Amino acid sequence: MARLLEGRPIAEKIREQIRKEVELLKEKPVLACIQVGDNPGASAYVKSQTKTAEGLGIIYQLHKLNQDITESSLTELIGKLNFDPSVSGVIVQMPLPAHIDYKRISQFISPEKDVEGIHPMNIGKIVFGQARIKPCTPAAVMELLDSCVFDLYGKEVVIVGHSEIVGKPLSLLLLDRFATVTVCHIGTSKAGKLEEHVKKAEVLIVAVGRPELIKGDWIREGAIVIDVGINRVRDKIVGDIEFDTAFAHASWITPVPGGVGPLTVTMLMRNLLETFKIAVNKQSD
Repeated sequence: MARLLEGRPIAEKIREQIRKEVELLKEKPVLACIQVGDNPGASAYVKSQTKTAEGLGIIYQLHKLNQDITESSLTELIGKLNFDPSVSGVIVQMPLPAHIDYKRISQFISPEKDVEGIHPMNIGKIVFGQARIKPCTPAAVMELLDSCVFDLYGKEVVIVGHSEIVGKPLSLLLLDRFATVTVCHIGTSKAGKLEEHVKKAEVLIVAVGRPELIKGDWIREGAIVIDVGINRVRDKIVGDIEFDTAFAHASWITPVPGGVGPLTVTMLMRNLLETFKIAVNKQSD
């Protein structure tokens, strides 16, 4: 039977460190968030960011834009924030309207203000083990693993999901720790090999966004299981893994909600502090 791998206690320890650092600063870091439209999920995340920033002494600026804003107008605003010396970090909140290309937009954010860690330059630095700013969800997963795994060296790690903001960068962070990493995706599933790979995992991380895609009886005995998925099914929030059955097989498992989520916004604030330091060091050179 598993032990719960909860994100809140870990997040609070990291926030306390950030809080202490911010208290010592003469100027406070400023996080500029751009939200386009009124998506409920985006609004909930903005609310969480606002509350967290206030608790850490960080200044939070919300730039709320109409749903029908043009891509050129959005990039113009990003450009202004990039060149505003008072702004330490910029985030464009997902999801964006269908007429705006998020991949293109994310590349307009200065890599030195990219608090989500998704600019190609910051992703590239992960490859060389030089990243100071890491994507928030992968960084949250690594914090969870560090809290319950003494050494990832040689561990069989299976990631289900190969998105640009979770699966791919997470695989690079794990490779940097000498884990043996397998990344599964829709091709794996269509080939009928998903269950086979999941059953081999000493560490299983699932980030797909499909409720209970991974069956609990696929989980290897004693595996560490991290469920990144958050899905609403009727009036209930569930992950990408059948929790109850998986709980009986795993050694550690994240709850949904309460696992990865609380740490993600904390990683955002840690990245902001890092971008603030980068700017200060640049000014002093």
